[in-house]
Amino acid sequence: MEIKDKSMALLIDAENISPNYIEIIIDEANKYGKINYRRVYGDWTTPQLNPWKQKMNEFGLTPVQQYAYISGKNSSDFTLIIDAMDILYSGKVNSFCIVTSDSDFTKLVTRLREDNMFVFGMGESKTPISLVNSCETFSYLDKMLAASDSEVKATKSKTIKKNDVATTSITPLRKIKQELKNMINSNVEDDGWAYWSLIAQLLQKKFPGFHPRNYGKNIRPIDFFEKMKEFEVKKQATVIYIKNK
Repeated sequence: MEIKDKSMALLIDAENISPNYIEIIIDEANKYGKINYRRVYGDWTTPQLNPWKQKMNEFGLTPVQQYAYISGKNSSDFTLIIDAMDILYSGKVNSFCIVTSDSDFTKLVTRLREDNMFVFGMGESKTPISLVNSCETFSYLDKMLAASDSEVKATKSKTIKKNDVATTSITPLRKIKQELKNMINSNVEDDGWAYWSLIAQLLQKKFPGFHPRNYGKNIRPIDFFEKMKEFEVKKQATVIYIKNK
């Protein structure tokens, strides 16, 4: 299925995601096809969600009310999950975009994929790895926002707090490089080169949340690895090859 053929349901957990990300969310979702549903979930009687209300008309979002029946529990979870299943059975979409950093939605993503749905996620870098790896692909909103603002990007690239390592699901770059080496070795042709298109697919499946911007470089993955001393890249017409040095 081509990206242009995808019709999707965009479901946003407003109690878990800042409205500051909404423009990035819409732009990223549009890359994957037509957005049929634009729903945002939360208890709209609470003042904490007031900033979201300002964004609804601007981006054509449909608010869905869910009262907080259980104290201390994210109230949007239940309604979002029920809506997702209703949309699934309606047969009107073939993909879902789930926007949250809450691992409670991992089972939902798994269930949607069992029905052959293309599911991509968005959330902050604190998102548990279980949810990230359940998606077909995953985008870290805080990294995307930083990459779109050069000043913020420069600041973040110079200072890495110690507790960032413990609170992020972003895979360490050293692990990415080691797995990439293994993938190349396992798929090398007789001439010593591997097809980048194949390696890129394998890398995406292994690490759904991978993107160079997670490491301060908002460029294409192939350009990212080409700059590293461990790899060599060759381009012939429209075909790109990669090998370990």
